[in-house]
Amino acid sequence: MTTAQQPGNKEQQTRTVAELVDYIQALTTEIQELYCLDQIPWVVGYSGGKDSTATLQLVWNAIAALPEEKRTKPVHVITTDTLVENPVVSVWVRNSLEQMKVAAKEQEMPIQAHLLYPAVRDTFWVNLIGKGYPAPRNRMRWCTERLKIKPTDSFIREVIQANGEVILVLGTRKTESVKRAVTMAKHREWRVRDRMNANPNRPNSLIYLPIEDWRTDEVWIYLNQWQNPWGYSNKDLFSMYRGATADNECPLVVDTSTPSCGDSRFGCWVCTIVNKDKSMEAMIQNDEEKEWMQPLLDIRNELDIRDDRDKRDFRRIWGEVQLFERNVEGEISVEPIHGPYTKYWREYWLRRVLEAQTKIRRTAPENMRDITLITLEEMSEIRRVWLEKKHEFDDSLPRIYKEVTGEEFQDPRPGAGYSLLGSDEWAVLEEICEGDAMHLELMAKLLDTEHQYRKKSRRVGIYETLENCFKTSSRSQEEAIKNAHLKRDLKTAIDKGDVEKVKQLTLGDAVDEGESEIGKQSSWASIKFQNNS
Repeated sequence: MTTAQQPGNKEQQTRTVAELVDYIQALTTEIQELYCLDQIPWVVGYSGGKDSTATLQLVWNAIAALPEEKRTKPVHVITTDTLVENPVVSVWVRNSLEQMKVAAKEQEMPIQAHLLYPAVRDTFWVNLIGKGYPAPRNRMRWCTERLKIKPTDSFIREVIQANGEVILVLGTRKTESVKRAVTMAKHREWRVRDRMNANPNRPNSLIYLPIEDWRTDEVWIYLNQWQNPWGYSNKDLFSMYRGATADNECPLVVDTSTPSCGDSRFGCWVCTIVNKDKSMEAMIQNDEEKEWMQPLLDIRNELDIRDDRDKRDFRRIWGEVQLFERNVEGEISVEPIHGPYTKYWREYWLRRVLEAQTKIRRTAPENMRDITLITLEEMSEIRRVWLEKKHEFDDSLPRIYKEVTGEEFQDPRPGAGYSLLGSDEWAVLEEICEGDAMHLELMAKLLDTEHQYRKKSRRVGIYETLENCFKTSSRSQEEAIKNAHLKRDLKTAIDKGDVEKVKQLTLGDAVDEGESEIGKQSSWASIKFQNNS
């Protein structure tokens, strides 16, 4: 065996095709030895992409070559469906997992395929439409943890609890990106042997990276020259990547100077972390049969607005005004950190998703017409959040659903439709509040809080909850922001020991309150009530 053929040697970047063949044989032996070494179960991460497919194929073929009596240790293949995956890829992966189950049974392989989902409370639409979380950004990347990491981590924890340990087999490659290479280099300090690391994030688990040093062209050579063991088509996978590149080309790579389709990335169709969804754009551009995905791309691009403060509340999600220093081209200003989407925009996004789903079910190819962009369970949870957490007892979700789909909303949650307050009461409240959004919010919170506690056998905590309604909603936007500035300036003065400034700020506050006709304890709400009395 040449130097370049030895698994784990850094010089393998210079491998020829012939050397790659020998290298794969050596790697197969390594996988077999690791598999037979102990009874620690394996968990293989599978996304349906080229790297995870190559990794699983290596593992499957290696174990299949063992005598049947040695194929006893379970190998779990896990895929996490975020429920907002690229629909074409999502269908591909689901069908692939079903084919794996059939093939594993026929071949008497110890491989078990699992399709994982995020908890309903953690899904993309429950957080964005229900709670009002703004579209993810690099500084507020709330999606990855909830949609991908938690379902996977939960499964791994269950395997560890049942077996004591686990080995994770991943298709991570250093040449995938500079950032990935840096991360992998950092994790080398946890290395226990070639391509095997201790997992710093999960005790009692190891991470095995069989293709960590492979180039993209080597991945494609392997997939195109070695038959897929569970009966799926690697040629179709190649075509799917080719269709997701702007020039519709994915050439057979012969050397490192040849461009490849390895940069095509499939992920969530709603992803606003990247500047553009190049893969979906290319699919639509290259294939007339995929033009039905245009409504998804339109929603994604509409979500991807960097300055969306006009769509969001001036308070954080818990109702407090928080300030930060904003620097725009050298001009510094102190402004509120905007919070969740307002009621109008949460309802708007629900309508847009339902409209896209309805249209696609009419226009997509037959095999895609059962597409679900937002599940019934997600809408039920969104409705619950709007009713119970947002106190929006007008219960607009069933109305929006019927207006868009023409069907009645069938909520699976028991007792979901029962309420003493509804759209009629909301309309009356809107009329009384005369278009004043903050007044409407406060009144809705107070009424709905009383209603919620009315259903409880004990009303412990009602006074604290009512008091919190006043704390978060009793000031107008202007007064709330002014009060936040006052608190910030006062804290700064105290931290600096500026006694005169502290006196000035506290005295000024007292004078402002004293000049009010209601007195020092006045607030916007009490003024409003007095004016309407």
